[in-house]
Amino acid sequence: MSDHILVSSHRAVTQLRLNRPEKKNAITAAMYAALADALEAAAADEKVRVVTILANGDIFTAGNDLNDFLQAPPLDMDQPVFRFLRAISTFPKVLIAGVQGSAVGVGTTLLLHCDLVVAAPDAAFSLPFVDLALVPEAASSLLLPRLIGPQRAARHLILGDPTDAPTAFAYGLVTEIAAAGTLEARVEEIARRIAAKPPEAVRLTKSLLKREDEPVADRIAREAEAFASRLTSAEAREAFQAFFEKRPPNFEA
Repeated sequence: MSDHILVSSHRAVTQLRLNRPEKKNAITAAMYAALADALEAAAADEKVRVVTILANGDIFTAGNDLNDFLQAPPLDMDQPVFRFLRAISTFPKVLIAGVQGSAVGVGTTLLLHCDLVVAAPDAAFSLPFVDLALVPEAASSLLLPRLIGPQRAARHLILGDPTDAPTAFAYGLVTEIAAAGTLEARVEEIARRIAAKPPEAVRLTKSLLKREDEPVADRIAREAEAFASRLTSAEAREAFQAFFEKRPPNFEA
């Protein structure tokens, strides 16, 4: 595990923290490997229900460490960066990011794979791939136009225009803007709320939200199948009983 990625767990929440503030949290191959390892471990751990991604310092991340990339270019899909992208794009549990300061390149594109994104008021998002003679990554050429429209996506992916927190919120890239000085507390609060919910219901809901477009009738049938199985689940029994008994439900494993 890289010292530049800190991993900690409390109850059902695992926190991943970028810890290279002296280099603006620029991400190296070793850091990608550590992130991939942590996400794969969290996905396999039944105790983990939520993962949060945060960063030390004033900047979320300056993106890829270009010196590191030039020394060992990721030329095949087995490289750490692609392991990380596969892990984050297929992660089955809730993923929450807390962003302060600049989120450059992958610092923005990884957010497209998060379920919730909380931004500090000073957060700024930029995608300078073309300016570096590169192309978008992390499926951002697909996901960003789907989220904000092709013309707006071209503004950011081709022109490279940055985005501030209010604009990112209006786009839907950011879930909410936390009050100044409260970013990490707000991420922790949201994570705790989700971790207290019935985990299988949360997982199935995320899987439905992440499904590709399909006819409405097919989605209704897919939901109905999951809904029917949920009605006889232990989670539903606890939720219903708690409702009738006017008490908080307990979904601890």
